[in-house]
Amino acid sequence: MYQLEQPIYFYILFAIPVIVVVFLLLLVWKKSVQKKFIDKELLKKLSPNRSIFKSVLKILVLCLAIACMSFALVNPKIGTKLETVKREGVDIVFALDVSKSMLVEDIAPNRLDKSKQLITQIINNLSGDRVGIIGYAGSAFPQVPITTDFAAAKLFLNGMNTNMVSSQGTAITEAIEMAQTFYDDESRTNRVMFLVSDGEDHGGNIAKIAEEAAEKGIRIYPIGVGTVEGGPIPIKNNGVLQYYLRDKNNEQVISRLGEETLKEIAKTTNGEYLDGDNTKAVVDRVKAILGGMDKKEFEAKQFTDFKDQFQWFLAGALFLLVLDVFFLERQTAWLKKLNLFNEKEK
Repeated sequence: MYQLEQPIYFYILFAIPVIVVVFLLLLVWKKSVQKKFIDKELLKKLSPNRSIFKSVLKILVLCLAIACMSFALVNPKIGTKLETVKREGVDIVFALDVSKSMLVEDIAPNRLDKSKQLITQIINNLSGDRVGIIGYAGSAFPQVPITTDFAAAKLFLNGMNTNMVSSQGTAITEAIEMAQTFYDDESRTNRVMFLVSDGEDHGGNIAKIAEEAAEKGIRIYPIGVGTVEGGPIPIKNNGVLQYYLRDKNNEQVISRLGEETLKEIAKTTNGEYLDGDNTKAVVDRVKAILGGMDKKEFEAKQFTDFKDQFQWFLAGALFLLVLDVFFLERQTAWLKKLNLFNEKEK
């Protein structure tokens, strides 16, 4: 297992192709200038030991030194020990609505992006808990199983979009049913589900599914994203608006926040409805809710004792820079004697 402390320094690697291009342009320029002012044979007599190979080698060594310096600044760390650690927390499942209605821009930047921001901020404020992510539209699908790897969870979360499910609609019931399979520990006292949605449902039978979840000890905290006034559903291509979604009667579809549906789910499962308009208020409330719950101890394996590796790359960079100083642009005597290219002496 490895970690990258400062990955931003990988941008230094872009200097390498720039150096190579400048070097090639310089070679072409030198050739053209030499042709104008001096004869080729005369140039060989004036500088008989000049080596193009050495010039290329110097640039290669310089590029390798820059690459090593970049990796040294990034400072990769390697986990040298795998340990089983004890953690205390709550199993949390996020169910994210990825239906087309989540593209409505009645809340900035749009409902889906706002939902991702909310979930990301909640995960950032967790400590010993485990998280899982479900996506749903016309059907539900598992995105991230229950895990303690928050970085991986956020990575998969960012990749979620409205094209992940071919069947459109908003089947909240399927999302709740799937969430019940995520909790693998029967003795876990607190099971939490955050249902992030605009509240539109086309699956029906929500009350029954919510009751089943409540019987299994699952508390659902719906987070409503959107406004009661609602807005049209924009269909875009590469960020450019193409048209607004219309129904079978060619009337523009207006999607509104279904607060009543979400509040019903919260009430049935002994949860609480949260208004997703204010990210900070939602995160603070979630922290308070989770802070008041009993934590369950569980085991988790993780890499520990991460050791810095920058020194190896730094040493390599310094060695290459020193080596570059000693490389001269004239031919090496003993290589010239080998006459590897069968050049005829004149």
